[in-house]
Amino acid sequence: MARIKAGEVDRDNSVDKVEQILQGAMQEFLQHGYAGTSMDRVAIAASVSKATVYSHFQDKEGLFKVLIEQLASKKFNSIFGTEPIEGEPKIILRQLATKALEQMTNDQKHCAFMRVLIGESGRFPELAQICVQAMNKPVLETLSRYLTAHPELKIIDPKATAMVFIGSLVHFHIAQNVMHGKDIIPMESDRLIDALTHLILNCNEEKADL
Repeated sequence: MARIKAGEVDRDNSVDKVEQILQGAMQEFLQHGYAGTSMDRVAIAASVSKATVYSHFQDKEGLFKVLIEQLASKKFNSIFGTEPIEGEPKIILRQLATKALEQMTNDQKHCAFMRVLIGESGRFPELAQICVQAMNKPVLETLSRYLTAHPELKIIDPKATAMVFIGSLVHFHIAQNVMHGKDIIPMESDRLIDALTHLILNCNEEKADL
């Protein structure tokens, strides 16, 4: 039977502790918001000592940043995968939009976290900037590269087009789910996805006919 070295056990324990702290922190941030959460509260929720929390995270902002980055990484990989995007735009754009809305809508923890982030962004703008850096920027750059790689679409500004595409999906999610607006502005997600893909693809068809 293979022996586990002491260093490997320490690393495994360290990883487990970090995950334990992150789960406790998420619980506290969702319940009390950023301002109402303290490292003491996080330690209690994570069932670890305050010293253990500080041994892994310098301060509350650093802890919140790691949570955002972890959430962003999981969402990005679940939507885009780990390989460059390839395929016909008509299919790929619909797939990306569908995956993005499913990921945002079906994850209640994500909805709750977004409410906290939006609510705290006025007092703590640096937190919102961390979110834009970790969540929005990689998605924007990835989609922009994909659109640029398809000159047949004849898109004048791929980055701006990518922002319109992503922004529409995010606004839909926020209005419908984060802000509880489903009954006020009822709309099926397929309608939005159809409209978005139509706007991008049909612009190309109209230019080709000129």
